[in-house]
Amino acid sequence: MPPATAPTATRTPRRHLAVAAGILAFATASALTGCASTGASSAASSTGRADVAPTTVTVFAAASLTEAFDTLAAQFEAEHPNVDVVLSYGGSAALAQQVVEGAPVDVFASAAEPPMQAVADAGLAVDPVVFATNTLELAVPAGNPAGITGLDDLANPDLRIALCDPSVPCGAASAELLARQGVGAAPDTLESDVKAVLTKVSLGEVDAALVYRTDVPAAGGEVEGIEVPGAASVVNRYPIAALSEADDAAAADDFVAFVTGPTGREVLADAGFGAP
Repeated sequence: MPPATAPTATRTPRRHLAVAAGILAFATASALTGCASTGASSAASSTGRADVAPTTVTVFAAASLTEAFDTLAAQFEAEHPNVDVVLSYGGSAALAQQVVEGAPVDVFASAAEPPMQAVADAGLAVDPVVFATNTLELAVPAGNPAGITGLDDLANPDLRIALCDPSVPCGAASAELLARQGVGAAPDTLESDVKAVLTKVSLGEVDAALVYRTDVPAAGGEVEGIEVPGAASVVNRYPIAALSEADDAAAADDFVAFVTGPTGREVLADAGFGAP
């Protein structure tokens, strides 16, 4: 397909497009995938031979997968030198909507099953499979200056609290956990994805937040985690699927197999994700 904008001649190592809004992610993905070879041999993704045309796999993935998928994409490209993996991250619900509306995407990985179901209901997801799980944890700035001790602190109106918007998986999980624990949280801000919440914490703009347990170590020393009793009862299941309109179905299938295979399981476990 012809590119929507002039193709980019080079790309930065371990590139990804952090998308938090629908139009931005859609437009960026369209421009990038327009550069892909739509007539490239599918054998390239399976064999990695140097004598076949290169191809591109465009992946929409939940923001909480950023570090793990950056690593997996680099390893996949090393084993498949003819395949360029282009990653776009954001809230799962917004990404799913963009896929349904026709964004040129080859693989979708969601932080929960409902967004994937929306894509499947549109006839676009090919055999989704759950590949990881995650739970929530309190996150506070380094040193815990507000003295946060537990989930009940999220109901304190004198504290600055950040949560994910309930429309995205981390927000839905947060709402469920708070309801189960009988905590009436008083958030000062609702963010479009978990990385936006984590940024508020790392910058010291809020005193506490609920994020995925995998996000705390990803923030380095800027954020500390506090385990939450009962968090294990609210588990997010992460599905992944190649999409039926993928430009290179074989390459998309290969990437899904890589994520769900031994290498993917090892990388995800190192990042703190639970087994499916």
